[in-house]
Amino acid sequence: MRYKNLPEINFVSKSDSGLKRTNNEDNFIVSTELGFCLVADGMGGAAAGEIASRIFTETTLELFSNSSGRYEKETIELVQQAFSFANERILNHVKENPRHKGMGCTAELMAFSDKNFVIGHMGDSRTYCLRAGQLKQLTMDHSLVQNQINQGLITMAEARNHPLRNVILRAVGIKKKLALDLVKGIMFPGDLFLLCSDGLSDMIDDNLIRDTLLSASTLLQKVEKLIEAANAAGGYDNITVVLFEIPPLPSGD
Repeated sequence: MRYKNLPEINFVSKSDSGLKRTNNEDNFIVSTELGFCLVADGMGGAAAGEIASRIFTETTLELFSNSSGRYEKETIELVQQAFSFANERILNHVKENPRHKGMGCTAELMAFSDKNFVIGHMGDSRTYCLRAGQLKQLTMDHSLVQNQINQGLITMAEARNHPLRNVILRAVGIKKKLALDLVKGIMFPGDLFLLCSDGLSDMIDDNLIRDTLLSASTLLQKVEKLIEAANAAGGYDNITVVLFEIPPLPSGD
């Protein structure tokens, strides 16, 4: 289907440094005009993580800005190119700046073509969908603890306080060969989508996220409540939230 502008989608986004970090290594973009949104969480410290997430956001913006209209196939290709080109640019940056070795970023990139969406996912940032009162995590964390959960070695509760919970198995800018997850789906009236860095999902559980999204608050209030809850739980990392709603059909339709 042909890409269209998306004025009917309501977006709110916000980023917070948290309570323990002196700088914010997260980056995000929301563009209804270009039909995409993203969250990138830098890693590597010494300001290098911030550079990595910025390279990802700038690369994605550049690619989507040069694409006027597109079908779903072209949308998928754009998402793949964003990760591939950003990966190459981050690796080249490290080659030219050896002191930044180890920098990279996790990333959630969600792009639209008419009523369809495509998510590109690497790392432990997440994308959720609230539909008909049910919260579903659309992406699977690329982390050591998630692997152990999948193997039945630990429980979800044990993972939350696991000493190795911050070990990431995939990220942009770490290896030449990318292992990118792609998730495709259809947007329905009333859907609420959440993209977030692990500064949110590591601090609060899915039940609290669901209850906050279900509350009778504005989108902005929901975003602010999520960030406040993450800070109240410790605020150990930067917290970035992108929240958007597909307006429900008018009553009687």
